[in-house]
Amino acid sequence: MPLLHTSCSAEPESRIRTDQELLDGIRCSSQEDFGVLYDRYFQRVYSYAYMRLRNHADAEEVAQETFTAVFRSIEAYRGQSSLLSWIYGIAKNTVNNHLRRAKAHELRIERAEQFLQRSAASLDACTPEEHLHLQRCAAAVQDRLGQVAEWHAEVFMMRHMENLSIEEIARRTSRSNDAVRSSLYRMKRLVVDAIDPSASANA
Repeated sequence: MPLLHTSCSAEPESRIRTDQELLDGIRCSSQEDFGVLYDRYFQRVYSYAYMRLRNHADAEEVAQETFTAVFRSIEAYRGQSSLLSWIYGIAKNTVNNHLRRAKAHELRIERAEQFLQRSAASLDACTPEEHLHLQRCAAAVQDRLGQVAEWHAEVFMMRHMENLSIEEIARRTSRSNDAVRSSLYRMKRLVVDAIDPSASANA
C-alpha cells in the first residue's frame, strides 16, 4: 500500500465514512482514509482477480498493483461511475496486463524448448548419456530464459530462432545496435553457463 502523509483531520471513528469522504481525504494525503478504502474493497478486487487467474499469489499481486494504480490515478476519478466500478475497471486492466505478460513468458519458454528439441533431433549419433545431458541442458537454458527481462529473451529468440540481423532486432525492439549486441553477449554467457557451469569459472 502506498505510504501517505496525513494532512487532513481524521473523522470520528464512530461513523462509517462515505466513498466520497474517503476520496476527499486521500486527495489531501490521508493515509488513514486510503487504508479504509483499501480494507473496504481489497477482498472484492482480490476475488475478481482470483476468478480470472485461479492463482492466489497472482491474484494478491494484481490486487496490490490495482490499489497502487488507484492511488496514483485518484485525481482522474470524476464520479461518472461508482467508485467500485472505477476500481474494477483498473483491476480489469491490471489482470489483462498480467495475463499478457504471462502468455509472453510462456511463449518464450515454448520457443526455446522447440529450438532445443530440434537441436537434439539433429544429433542422431548421440549416445543415451549424451541425450540425457542435452535434456538437462535444455531444462537449464529454459530456466535461465525465464529469469531475464522479457526483451533480452526476445532478442535471443529473434537472433537464434528467426535468424534476424542485429539491425532488424534493434528496429523491432527499439534498442540501439550496441544494446542488442550487449544483450546477445549476456544471453550467450547465460546459455553457456547453463550448459557448462565450469565455463564461467574458467572464463
